[in-house]
Amino acid sequence: MFSESVSIDTRLGMQFDRRPAAWRPPSPAAANRALDAPSNILDTPSIMEEQAPDSLNARIAQRVRELRASSGLSLDALATQCGISRSMISLIERGESSPTAVLLEKLATGLGVSLAALFDAPQPSASPVARAADQPSWRDPHTGYVRRNVSPSGVGSQIQIVEVAFPPKARVSYETGPREPVIHQQVWVIDGAIDITVGSERHRLGAGDCLAMVLDKPVTFHNPHKAAARYAVVLTALPSSLPVRRSHGEQRSSLHP
Repeated sequence: MFSESVSIDTRLGMQFDRRPAAWRPPSPAAANRALDAPSNILDTPSIMEEQAPDSLNARIAQRVRELRASSGLSLDALATQCGISRSMISLIERGESSPTAVLLEKLATGLGVSLAALFDAPQPSASPVARAADQPSWRDPHTGYVRRNVSPSGVGSQIQIVEVAFPPKARVSYETGPREPVIHQQVWVIDGAIDITVGSERHRLGAGDCLAMVLDKPVTFHNPHKAAARYAVVLTALPSSLPVRRSHGEQRSSLHP
């Protein structure tokens, strides 16, 4: 039988006993101490184990070549469309470059896909299960943040889930622009806290908070704390003909008339 003595999580400052009604949330001071405490999220292999950079660069290279070919774009046309030099795109397509997240987001915008789509397997598995060991993880060479594509890649779903471990004090700014189809994204914070600025509007998110956005304007992720943040990103693509709610009081996208 459970003891009814009170247990204390000294790191988060939460006090609770084993009876469900007795839980009390942490004080603001305790929550702030937890956010500024050192974190080992990025160093925990069970959460994020990166693939070899060369194998992921080769996967990205093949995906960019395939997406450019399916879009009917020449190197020059894609360079103009995404604001990256022709020579840099050529290096990426040959797997001879280690592009940053910001550079890959520019490419994804020019190709009309999400950043996560650049990490899809060239030959997707038909299995509806994506085993943790098979989910590709990639570290941004500029900020050190680690992203992992969680969703199965061969089931034909328009929904993608990505897990991100974001280092303390890191910042990444994406020059995101409109694309077709429209990509909707939601960010759900699992651990820590992070600031996300969409256009000119900043949102401060803590553990459990979720932000919905449309990827049609610049987005900045910033972790001002001493502890790493971990969050899930859920994306889906919808035709631009559907009504879209982009901010307070506007219309939400709907699959129904």
